[in-house]
Amino acid sequence: MPELLSPAGNMECLNAAIHFGADAVYLGGSRLQLRSDKVGFDSETLARAAETVHRAGKRIYVTVNCFATNAEADIAADYARELEQMGIDAAIISDLGVFSAFRSAAKDMELHISTQANCVNYMTARTYYDMGAARVILGREMRLAEIAELRAKTPKGLTIEAFVHGAMCMAFSGRCLISSYMADRSGNRGQCAQPCRWEYTLMEQKRPGEYFPIIEEEKGTSILSSHDLCCIDILDELEKAGVDSFKIEGRMKTEYYVGTVVGAYRSVMDGGSVAEARKELEAVSHRPYSQGFYYGHEAYDPYNDGLYRQSRLYGGIVRECKDGFVTLEQRNNFKVGQELEALSPGKPVRRFKVEEIINEEGQRQQAAHLVRQTLRVPCPFELSPGDILRFDEIIR
Repeated sequence: MPELLSPAGNMECLNAAIHFGADAVYLGGSRLQLRSDKVGFDSETLARAAETVHRAGKRIYVTVNCFATNAEADIAADYARELEQMGIDAAIISDLGVFSAFRSAAKDMELHISTQANCVNYMTARTYYDMGAARVILGREMRLAEIAELRAKTPKGLTIEAFVHGAMCMAFSGRCLISSYMADRSGNRGQCAQPCRWEYTLMEQKRPGEYFPIIEEEKGTSILSSHDLCCIDILDELEKAGVDSFKIEGRMKTEYYVGTVVGAYRSVMDGGSVAEARKELEAVSHRPYSQGFYYGHEAYDPYNDGLYRQSRLYGGIVRECKDGFVTLEQRNNFKVGQELEALSPGKPVRRFKVEEIINEEGQRQQAAHLVRQTLRVPCPFELSPGDILRFDEIIR
């Protein structure tokens, strides 16, 4: 069975990924990563993350996927040795110079080729393997048939990873300069301002007979805004094509997103209902879904309103369940009389009505309105630490 690989932007997300069934997690360290500093683990936290993941019998990969400047090239070898000493299972790398430095300095750590490196054919995959790569993360532009051909023409020792869920970029494997030009924030340095999601009006005057929508109701249309990727219906086809690792995008996402999405994919991979999992994926914030390029460009429809939608709100995370009460850490407001849903690994969603809310001082309150407040709520069934509570309506 393929590996289920989850993002982790912080320790809460990492714990959610493990709790809901990920086989491995990937995260950013303190250097050379392609995301905001807000989702980078410092050395101390990264070492703790590695210990937590390995204690659970899982694997941990660190993103070292930026294209390095001269100054960053100077520190690559030292960083490689630091990660290897922590017991990191693999580094995810885009830059050839960084790859060379890591290969020389950390001979026992796996090296994975980032999707940023644009591996979309068997010849390139073979070359990376010959250089010492253990895995290639395919460019998201590949079709299923192309993946199958790549698998057939590459060494069996090379593992293949492909994205199955999350945000997609309108540029080729993320190679985009729009944000750099319009907002002085480089998407290739993890600082994208997402101008492709902004609202535009566009008319092409030199191509008669070819029209783009210009107005969508009273607003401009988001013609550059891609759909989110969702492959919950085609996991079998991806496995048959030779994919060894199913990757979920989202190092900037919350633990609610990570837990829900990982749980949905884990359920289907373990033989659960695809229809039920699809409903779960509607519960988290997302843009309209598509299957990307796996069946060709016609399945990739970039025309959407650019807006997020979700069917549930994150109520809180379970810290303890004892004596008929669940202790939770609150995330969004809910009130007495409201129904909560409990999301637990490997179990159907269960619902219960909030009969009372008790704070840490033992006082009853009508509403949970302070973010991250610790509260106790009566619960008619057992829950485990790390389970998620959510709701689908707001009582005013």
